Amino acid sequence: MAYITQTFDGGAAPVRIGLIGSGWMGAFHAESIARRVPGAVLTAIADPNVESAEALARTLGTAKVTANAEDILADPEIDAVVIASPVRFHSSLIAQAAAAGKHVFCEKPAGQGLDELDAALAAVEAAGVHFQIGFNRRYADDFQAAKKDLAAGVAGTPQLLRSLTRDPGNGSIPHAARVPAWTIFLETLIHDFDTLNWFNEGAEPVEVYAVADALVEPALRDQGFLDTAVVTIRYSNRAVAVAEASFSALYGYDIRGEVFGSKGMVQAGRATETAARRYTAEGMSADTPRLNLELFRQAYTDELADFAEAVRAQRDGVPSSSSAFTLTPGAADARRALAVALACIESVKHNAPVAVPGLAASAASGSEAALDASRAASTVYAEEKS
Repeated sequence: MAYITQTFDGGAAPVRIGLIGSGWMGAFHAESIARRVPGAVLTAIADPNVESAEALARTLGTAKVTANAEDILADPEIDAVVIASPVRFHSSLIAQAAAAGKHVFCEKPAGQGLDELDAALAAVEAAGVHFQIGFNRRYADDFQAAKKDLAAGVAGTPQLLRSLTRDPGNGSIPHAARVPAWTIFLETLIHDFDTLNWFNEGAEPVEVYAVADALVEPALRDQGFLDTAVVTIRYSNRAVAVAEASFSALYGYDIRGEVFGSKGMVQAGRATETAARRYTAEGMSADTPRLNLELFRQAYTDELADFAEAVRAQRDGVPSSSSAFTLTPGAADARRALAVALACIESVKHNAPVAVPGLAASAASGSEAALDASRAASTVYAEEKS
């Protein structure tokens, strides 16, 4: 008896995805692909911790498990990879995957420095594969609604912007001593930087001033640990943005964004889990989310669904769906947010405003027209400031 070939979406073959990294975020992405992303199949899992990968594979019914990412990259049955490895491997894995002809979804940040990221993105461009970075807030319903309004000009010209991340906590941070240096910028606030860049689309971040401290775990301050930060960003259109983060909000997980413009204001996010409120003799109360996987469960799924659709469209030569606004975060977005994060690190080190590096990025970060516009905008800002 011959195999029965499964097809999806009116006859299209599923997008076959290999996962690299089976930690907590990788495991959640694996579950999303296997159970919630239409037209996608989790084909293989790679992780040096084979026991962890095997346990995840058994749970999800995935047949292929390996300790080596190279096995996934060499597998002709795999169309695309999801990279959820430790950050230090991101850029090299992006480059290797692109060279192997695999489409790439990578968790943030896409690299630890601009040179290594530029090399990876050059490999993506040379291979012609699809690349997407894991900025999941773009896929949250309220952030998309805000972006739709901004694209329609509801707020007018952006003047003041704000984005905040307050991670849930209990007044202390478990394992804080093992948190890598500068995590608050490279892995937390980088989401806020992308949100602000996205909300202020068409302008470039040109200068930052960052203040950071260890207010939750002050005993670790001398070791370089930071748990609280505020960043001011100046854009080429002269808009001013503020991003803030804390690793310990006692009331829950709090993610919000805001744009104040010449015609009005647009907001996204809320500190409560739903719009429901309780009013009793004790006062008003509401439930709050406690985990990013609670608050952004659907957004994490939708970003992978967008990735799978883009891969299928490119593989099969069919049009992808269109949107009233820019949605998918790509190479230029990954680079722009990382550049802001790196500038923040330098600002904290020197206690001074710092120019955002690499505005004149390589062609791998975007079209030549976009880069020319970026250069022109930064030149105008510099001349007006002087």
